[in-house]
Amino acid sequence: MATLYTEQDKNVRRTWLLMALFLAVVVALGSFISYYYGNPAVLIIAVVFALGMNVVGYWRSDKIALSLAGAVPADPAAYPDLFRLTENLAITAGLPCPRLFVINDPSPNAFATGRDKDHAAIAVTSGLLGMMNDNELSGVLAHELSHVGNRDILLQSAVVVLVGFIAILANVFTRGLWLGGGRKRGGNGEGGGQLGAILAVIGLIFVILSPIIAQLIQLAISRKREFLADADGALLTRYPEGLASALRKISACDRPMARANNATAHLFISNPFGSQAYKGLAKLFMTHPPTEERIKALMGERAEGEGISN
Repeated sequence: MATLYTEQDKNVRRTWLLMALFLAVVVALGSFISYYYGNPAVLIIAVVFALGMNVVGYWRSDKIALSLAGAVPADPAAYPDLFRLTENLAITAGLPCPRLFVINDPSPNAFATGRDKDHAAIAVTSGLLGMMNDNELSGVLAHELSHVGNRDILLQSAVVVLVGFIAILANVFTRGLWLGGGRKRGGNGEGGGQLGAILAVIGLIFVILSPIIAQLIQLAISRKREFLADADGALLTRYPEGLASALRKISACDRPMARANNATAHLFISNPFGSQAYKGLAKLFMTHPPTEERIKALMGERAEGEGISN
């Protein structure tokens, strides 16, 4: 019989499995390019450049995300319930109370950011605060605190490094194919030319597919972390119905945020562009799992509050 605890364990395993697959794509692509050019310096340069870009982004990720969302510091006098619920949940979770921000937007949504638990921030929209009761708001805040406790920002930063790495390697190889200069093997004559042509075709296919595969894996990791934060948030409040009800309300509203941004979409508890932005094949690139699946994972087959087993 499955419970939230088993769902939590499954999502942790699936996340690391996806990370291992991600690393396999990086290693395969990097090894092929190094072999083709016979120059390991290509890998070293790409790694240093990608790490440099993303270390800077990691250290300033909270400021960038809050600025892009238009979040401003929340006033304790104006939002006493927000501060009270967050402080109580943080104590229960054994985490420092994060900084709290409000986004003036009627669309109900929220996100957590910050490089670690001591530099964390939670931002909620005015629409969320006006729509949720205490149990529902507690569920949302517990979800976001779970992202902080699970160090999801660190994981996402690592994923960004890998995505950037793959994009750089693909770009280097594509330019190299146009300029020529790949490794010549097989000696003079037709055999070497055939091998070179085969390698070029394989390389082109791999280069074209690798960034797409990397993005799909990145989005899959993001979706798994949402499931995990849902489960952890429900365990934190001991009331999965609260978060499930909040997700229903957010889904029913389904209006895009005024300042929705692709760079930060994966941070929010719900897709800031609204579910209507993803139809057909575009569903493969969703940053969040469908709300129905999230509620089912929280509540089990009997989604009317009869239990959490399925």
